[in-house]
Amino acid sequence: MRKEDKAIVIEHIGEKLKEYAHFYLVDVTGMNAESTSNLRRKCFGADIKMLVVKNTLLHKAFEAAEIDYSPLYGSLKGSTAVFFCNTANAPAKLIKEVSKDGIPGLKAAYAEEGFYVGADQLDALCAIKSKAEVIADVVALLQSPAKNVVSALQSAGQTIHGVLKTLGERPE
Repeated sequence: MRKEDKAIVIEHIGEKLKEYAHFYLVDVTGMNAESTSNLRRKCFGADIKMLVVKNTLLHKAFEAAEIDYSPLYGSLKGSTAVFFCNTANAPAKLIKEVSKDGIPGLKAAYAEEGFYVGADQLDALCAIKSKAEVIADVVALLQSPAKNVVSALQSAGQTIHGVLKTLGERPE
């Protein structure tokens, strides 16, 4: 590969690092063309951009980035694919779903402005809640007391109505 081509690839990777909030480094060693193609289809369906890169070019893109990605340098060995996404836990769930015999395997991830290095971090990454899930939890918590008050008022109104009706129907 010519030096000019390498510069273009490094620039392309740098653009992806800026465009997407989260990315995963995945070990795709041992995957054949068919399984790689199936993985690409699943990534497309989950709104994940999969990019197979050379480790040296990815390392240079990390060095050129504004964020210090040095904790990920040790993971740049073997065949590497990068999963770019805007939902922090989507690639982790996909990897967990499709991995059999350890292929594909998680090397490292940058999610929610934190570094996760090692395959043992997969469960922690699956547990990360997306922004939409956190907002839904907060809204549910805020609505809960209001629902309790409305429910209490409605039941109290029915109780008072029942008492008044009974008193009104009572013979004098």
